Amino acid sequence: MTQQNWDNLLSLIRGDLLTVRPTSFIIDCPWLPNWAGVTMIDFFTNDETWFQCHWRAAETFPEVMFLPGFWSEFGMCTEPSAFGARCSFPENEFPHAHRVIYSNEEIDRLIKPNPKTDGLLPFMLQRLVKFRSRIEKTNRQIRFSVSRGPLNIASYLMGTTEFLMLIMMEPERAHRLIRLITDFLIEWHDLQKKTIDSIDGIFMLDDLIGFLSREQFEEFGLPYFKELYDRPLSVKFLHNDAPCRESAPLLEGMGINLFNMGTDVSLNELRTLAGNNITLMGNLPPRDVLAAGTPDEVKDAAAIMITNLQNSRRILPSCGGGLPPGVSSENIRAFLDGISSVK
Repeated sequence: MTQQNWDNLLSLIRGDLLTVRPTSFIIDCPWLPNWAGVTMIDFFTNDETWFQCHWRAAETFPEVMFLPGFWSEFGMCTEPSAFGARCSFPENEFPHAHRVIYSNEEIDRLIKPNPKTDGLLPFMLQRLVKFRSRIEKTNRQIRFSVSRGPLNIASYLMGTTEFLMLIMMEPERAHRLIRLITDFLIEWHDLQKKTIDSIDGIFMLDDLIGFLSREQFEEFGLPYFKELYDRPLSVKFLHNDAPCRESAPLLEGMGINLFNMGTDVSLNELRTLAGNNITLMGNLPPRDVLAAGTPDEVKDAAAIMITNLQNSRRILPSCGGGLPPGVSSENIRAFLDGISSVK
């Protein structure tokens, strides 16, 4: 992120009303490589290609906050790989992490990974170290430590259905698994911050939050997320584009100040649920409008989204989730035009 974008983000989080309304998108492997004209396998395996893809997006849309910015990642394989997950990387499809846990008893033998040495984590971090000076020469800085959240990682290690059944049937063992993953994530985020001192934000992605009732989340999610977000950083960012009505009233208690949601609730409803202190990033439908719509349709939908706001404070216009495959440059421009057309 440029310093201006970072300052604008901090102003939004403070609740300031800016003269020019900022916009933002989460970008990673589902959208960026193919938009830039390369395959996903090139994006993951060629560091120069990875850098050029991010640089091209930043230069093409300098007014957009691309979050987290120069994201070093291997899709959903990043953290599960540290636990020993077999990872499949098709040439131009999303990578996939295979299960590690096939019976609940195996949780008792699971060992906490070392983020310095295990799985793909050293490669992810070394890429940032290697390119940090080139990123900074573009007047941008690495601002976020990044990971999937503990519930999301648990679902990859043992399967979503199996993990949800574990919560219902063996709550003590579920806590044991989440505790282990949380301890690992604390070390992983600490290592990213220690290695790259420009980091002043934390970004976690966890859609499993949306699969739990409020009572389940209060027991199996809230305490662990509070630990992870309890660090002296300016931006505490969470992505959950699964349903969020149950967890929304607990967002502030988690310690976050920036939230990217899905499309199951409107920004007005989410403001009522989450309160006035969370900056909401969203939530134009990403696939059906931003990717599939015509430029005129995207522009109109973006303008309506802003016009319908009952309170425009602490709103960061984006789509509901990360930027999906197939979004054209023309539709991104149309989105920006629609946002800027509302005074």
